[in-house]
This record gives sequence, structure tokens and C-alpha cells, in this order.
Amino acid sequence: MGDKILVAYFSAETGRTRKAAEGIAKLTGGDIFEIKPVEEYTKSDINWKNPFSRCNKEKIGKKDVPVSGKIENFGSYDVICLGFPIWYYGAPNVINTFCKDYEWSGKKLYLFATSGGSGIGKTADKLMPYVTGAKIINAEVLQNAEDLKNWVSKIER
Repeated sequence: MGDKILVAYFSAETGRTRKAAEGIAKLTGGDIFEIKPVEEYTKSDINWKNPFSRCNKEKIGKKDVPVSGKIENFGSYDVICLGFPIWYYGAPNVINTFCKDYEWSGKKLYLFATSGGSGIGKTADKLMPYVTGAKIINAEVLQNAEDLKNWVSKIER
């Protein structure tokens, strides 16, 4: 049958990451989980141009961002597709907090991101301390439907 797949994602204001996650879940037959902060972000919270915005304070202060909800059967998944918008050349802090809550040993991890202009950079390296034991197999920014299909085709089952 193949590995059991989970598509977990955090999506901000534009919904681009949500659309990518839904497409990945549809193409892989995987389950889907939206990573939501306990205190949802407003438009002003994610205004990176404002040095006092919430996203800037979280990133600079390396703050945990509490996550609403939990995946009860996380251990039953073999492949995790983890998605988020690129913030400050990496994953938003809510992703780090999410990752800390689970046991990653033996998981195959595929990262997908959306971005208005940044590449994937060292995002996978920055996430490694939060997913100890997982094997990050692929990490890419997805800009369009073709990117998404190509990315999904690389998932080992």
C-alpha cells in the first residue's frame, strides 16, 4: 500500500500555502492538518515592514507561538509534508513550536513553502533542531501548479 502521508501546514493572510497544501493532499491521498496559532495573526501582525509587528517581535525574540489543536495519531504517519510561507528566510516560529510537540524519529519529511520573493535558502537546516530523528528529503518553494506536481512526484512511497 505505501506510506501513510500527513500534510500539515500553516497559512497566513493570502491563503497560498493553504491552496498548495490542499493540492498536495489531493494528489497524495494524504490527511491534512492546519497548523493554527492559538492567537491568530491579523494583517498588522504579519506586516514585516513594521519593526514592532508581532511577526518581527516573535522572530527577533525567538519566541514560541502556541499552536491550537494537536494531531493525536501523529505516530501513525510515515511521511510528513510540512508547509508554510517563508518568513525571514525560514519557517515562521509557529512551525518550530508545532514541531517541538511531536516525535520525529523515522519520519520522512518534505518541506514546501510559498514566498513572495525569497527562495528556500537554509530553511531545512534551520528546522533540523525541531525535527530530531526525521530525514528531510526535499525542501522547495512552490510558485505554481507545475511546481506542486513536480514536488509531489519526488515523494518516496
